[in-house]
Amino acid sequence: MPNASLAPNASLPDARDPALAAAEVTVLTVIFLVATLSNGLVLRVLGRHRAHSAPMHRFMSHLCLADLAVALFQVLPQLLWDVTDRFLGPDPLCRAVKYLQVVAMFASSYVILAMTYDRHRAICRPAVAFRRGRVSWKAPLVAAWGSALLLSLPQLFIFSKVRLPEGASDCWATFAEPWGARAYVSWVTLMVFALPTLFIAACQALIFREVARNLGRGPQGAQGRGVSPAVAKTLRMTLVIVLVYVLCWAPYFCVQLWAVWDPQAPVEGPAFTLLMLLASLNSCTNPWIYGAFSSSVSGELSRLMCPWLPRPRAGSLPSNSPLTGTSA
Repeated sequence: MPNASLAPNASLPDARDPALAAAEVTVLTVIFLVATLSNGLVLRVLGRHRAHSAPMHRFMSHLCLADLAVALFQVLPQLLWDVTDRFLGPDPLCRAVKYLQVVAMFASSYVILAMTYDRHRAICRPAVAFRRGRVSWKAPLVAAWGSALLLSLPQLFIFSKVRLPEGASDCWATFAEPWGARAYVSWVTLMVFALPTLFIAACQALIFREVARNLGRGPQGAQGRGVSPAVAKTLRMTLVIVLVYVLCWAPYFCVQLWAVWDPQAPVEGPAFTLLMLLASLNSCTNPWIYGAFSSSVSGELSRLMCPWLPRPRAGSLPSNSPLTGTSA
C-alpha cells in the first residue's frame, strides 16, 4: 500500500506476490485504457457542439476532464509503479505525482458536487439561475477545480523520496506524529467523500421534493410549472452518476480507514489491494452513463465507433436529450 494515493507506510513484505502483482497490473491497464478512450471519445463529441452548448453540456465536459486526470495522473503512475515495484524517479517527481493523484481525486468528486448543485439551483431556484446566466454554472466549476488544487497541497509535504531500511528508495509518506496518518486519511475521507456525499444527498432530496410538488400541481397548477421529459431525464442521469460514484468510492475509503485505524488490518492481502484499485472504475462509467442518457451523444459515439451507420438529418436534435434540460 505505500504506493497508493493516500496510504501511510505499510510493513515491508519479504517478497512480492507475483500473482497479485500481475492482477494489479492487469486491472490498472484495463481501467486506464477504458477511462482514457471513453472520456476522450465523449470529449470529442461534446467539443463538436461547444459553440452552442448548454450548461449541462459544459459540466459533463469538465467531468470528462476530471476523469481523464484520474486516468493520466492517478491510474497511469500507479500502473508504472506496480510494474517497477519501486518508485524510480527523483524526489520532485515523487511529490508531483502524489499531488496530482489527489488533485484528480478531489476534482472528480467536486465536479459531480458542482453538477448536482447546478441541478438543484435550476429546479428549485430557476429565477436566480436564469438571472445570473453564464456565471450561474461557471462559479461552481471554478470552485471545484480551485478547491481540488488547494486541498491537495499537503501531499507535497507528506510524501517524499525516502531510503527504506532494506536499502532501496521509494516514494513514502512521513508523519511527525504517530496519529498523523489516521488524522490525514480521515480528513481526506471527510473532504473527498463524506461531506460531498451528504451535500449531494441533501441537494437530491430538495430536487425531488420540488419535482413532487410540481407534479402535484399538474400542468394546470398554480404557477403552470411542469417537469419536462428533458429535465426529468437530466435528473435521472445526475442521480445515476451520484449513485455510481458512491458505490465505486465507498469501498476505497473504507479500506483506507481500516488500514490506518486497525494495526492488524490485512493491508497486503489481495482483497485490500484490489479494492484500492477499483475506485478508479468511476472514471470509466461516467462517460457511458452520459451517453446512455443523451440521444445526441450516444448517436455521435455510435458513428465514431461505427462510421458506416447512417447519419441523422442536418439540424435534428433528439427531444429527449438532457442537453435541452438545463439551467439556461
